[in-house]
Amino acid sequence: MNTLKPWLEQYSPGIPAEVDSSKYSSLNAMFEEVFATYSQRNVVEYMGKMMSYHELDHLSKQICNFLQSLGLKKGDRLAIMLPNVFQYQIAMIGALKAGCVVVNVNPQYTARELEYQLNDSGASALIILENFAHVFASIQSKTNVQHVVVTSLGELIGFKGKIVDFVVRHVKKMVPAWNLPNSISFRQALEIGSKKTFHPTQLEPSDIAFLQYTGGTTGVSKGTILTHKNILVNVLQIEAWLEPVLKQNKFGEQLVFLCALPLYHIFALTACGVLCMRKGGHCTICSKP
Repeated sequence: MNTLKPWLEQYSPGIPAEVDSSKYSSLNAMFEEVFATYSQRNVVEYMGKMMSYHELDHLSKQICNFLQSLGLKKGDRLAIMLPNVFQYQIAMIGALKAGCVVVNVNPQYTARELEYQLNDSGASALIILENFAHVFASIQSKTNVQHVVVTSLGELIGFKGKIVDFVVRHVKKMVPAWNLPNSISFRQALEIGSKKTFHPTQLEPSDIAFLQYTGGTTGVSKGTILTHKNILVNVLQIEAWLEPVLKQNKFGEQLVFLCALPLYHIFALTACGVLCMRKGGHCTICSKP
């Protein structure tokens, strides 16, 4: 028995005691490998619409360009206040490519909670679903957020998306009135980025990837610093635990993930979002704004 690490005795056969993340300098390096390897596969399904690895790579580069055009640089904070929609993965990966720190924001936050997190994190830009734009509008003047992108549930899914947005806005009345001068749509951000040259930021394993806020059950919510290496190692750990089962080859050519948990939570982000891409999988995301 290993007296220093007794828990290793409980590991199933084939699971290593350690993982090695030294192959990748950052999450971006892993994503580049994934996009090159699986470019023709679908990576995300949302409301019946598919997005390929190639499309995700292309659109995330446009968001990277857009953020850099705003003057955001390595270490600057981008807050993302979205449920599970295409825009989340595009914005998250685009922000990391730009060297920004992603601040995941729970869309259910009250105005007080949102004000605190935006100020505590030092966010200078925000991407938010229109359903919650009124919450931010009520506290915008109390924050340092300079740039706002507002999107909708259906913005990137074509004609069906127009129907979804009409129902959400005018039938279910899920979008309270809001006013955010100088805000732009997600499509406008992509269009701006499409006219710029892609210049990815060089990152190190120790650079911060996410500020992940806790639930605040023992006081105010606290921002946990997660580096690129933190997330890489966690994903490789999960992969190592899955590998003995995957080797049984019962799952076909491409793994399919069903993600009902919100990607702004760290478990879904790592175990569904990033791990799925690491394995060249297909993730069906469920959204509940």
